[in-house]
Amino acid sequence: MAVKDAAGAESPDLITLGRRIRHARTTRGLTLEALGERVGSAPSLLSLIENGRREPRLSLLRSIADAVGVAVPDLLADEPPSRRAELEIALERAQRGPLFGALGLPSVKPSQKLPMPVLEQLVGLHTELSRREEEAIATPEEARRANTELRQERQERDNYFPQIEALGEELTHRAGYAGAGALTHRTVARMAEQLGLTILHVDDLPRSARSVTDLKNGRIYLPPASIPGGHGLRSLALQAIAHRVLDHERPRSYAEFLRQRVEITYFAASCLIPQSVAVEFLQRRKREKDLAVEDFRDAFGVTHEAAAMRLTNLATVHLGIPLHFLRVGDDGALFRGYANDGLPLPQDVTGAIEGQLVCRWWAGREAFTRRDRATESYQYTDTPAGTFWDSVQTGTGADGRQFSITVGVPYAHAKWFRGRDTQVRHASTCPDPACCQRPPADLAERWDGVAWPSARMHQQVLAALPRGAFPGVDDTDVFAFLQRHAPAGEAAH
Repeated sequence: MAVKDAAGAESPDLITLGRRIRHARTTRGLTLEALGERVGSAPSLLSLIENGRREPRLSLLRSIADAVGVAVPDLLADEPPSRRAELEIALERAQRGPLFGALGLPSVKPSQKLPMPVLEQLVGLHTELSRREEEAIATPEEARRANTELRQERQERDNYFPQIEALGEELTHRAGYAGAGALTHRTVARMAEQLGLTILHVDDLPRSARSVTDLKNGRIYLPPASIPGGHGLRSLALQAIAHRVLDHERPRSYAEFLRQRVEITYFAASCLIPQSVAVEFLQRRKREKDLAVEDFRDAFGVTHEAAAMRLTNLATVHLGIPLHFLRVGDDGALFRGYANDGLPLPQDVTGAIEGQLVCRWWAGREAFTRRDRATESYQYTDTPAGTFWDSVQTGTGADGRQFSITVGVPYAHAKWFRGRDTQVRHASTCPDPACCQRPPADLAERWDGVAWPSARMHQQVLAALPRGAFPGVDDTDVFAFLQRHAPAGEAAH
């Protein structure tokens, strides 16, 4: 029976199991102490099991089943044993979710002393609260749901795709990659040529497209090479190549479109930072206890963000290090995130993390307060889920807005990284609103009710999901572009 869900939280099945055990016990007229004597376990442990907070060993589960006179499969059944148990489970699940946690309210223990009408009302209120929260995000709901499912799937597999790794390794070596340093533009061009494709740089690419591939004439159109040696154009070319290598077809849904984006981005990373040389580099640095994102970045000539994301592909599977990755805007909003190390990422009622505010005491936000941002900064953060060490690098996007890139690990794994000796340490109790969401009492007393800010409008909140097989791409512009650039004999047809 699963104990953890995709986000790392306790599974609702564990709560149901606990309620079925409690129902069978009370039906037999047994107290926790009496059941504990029969099965040889402490009443406190049995209480944790009945409340869905501890998974019983199979041997203990069998002993409990014998003591209460039911079969083990009956205890493991999915349905609640009674209407009251169903309501208790619903209340327990609601109070363990992120929506309730953000309210900062005390929990109500769904004990036998709680009257049924009160239980009905509490569950009804939580259901309505959840419905209204979901209604508020209905516009981008499909995209958020699909993105959340992909993130959870990647987390379950430690963000590692062995088949794509093998393809990237094979194609780069076949194109002449020497196994050291950055992948050159010429090597990327040879990879395209081996697939019957030619890379062309043009200055009139449709505004809605990052690249355009002419499958009929074997051409990949990219923006001009404005930055000699830049990582971006190599990545764009490799992503265009990936659609062919991975046998992608026109996406039939937004979820399929997002999945293809994940796969082509992963393929590009597996070529720019090939697995064999990357793992050798990382393992050597781990032995030396000198792992650093900035060195990994410089060794392969990619951006800091690309190097940080690549670590999420390789560190857990090949180094045994769980980790998290965050890209946070200067307003504190989470733009992209991944965690398989237990870090509780902020999320809305649907499980989506994009746009959620991270705690202002986390390293990804604290980095904006530091004067020297030329190199990585380091920090330990104590959270309800444990202590985490983080390395952060800040940067500025094409829109002029600042952002931070965080790679972090649980305290026990900080010993492998440069910067582990930092004395910078903060504490975070989020999602408790008292941590950083509420203003200090003296400021609130002085300014609450007399401050009227003009909020910055986030237009994407109001936007409907882009239409088309390739969402947001203007087919008319793309087809006109291809017509302009088609070979002389082709354009007339």
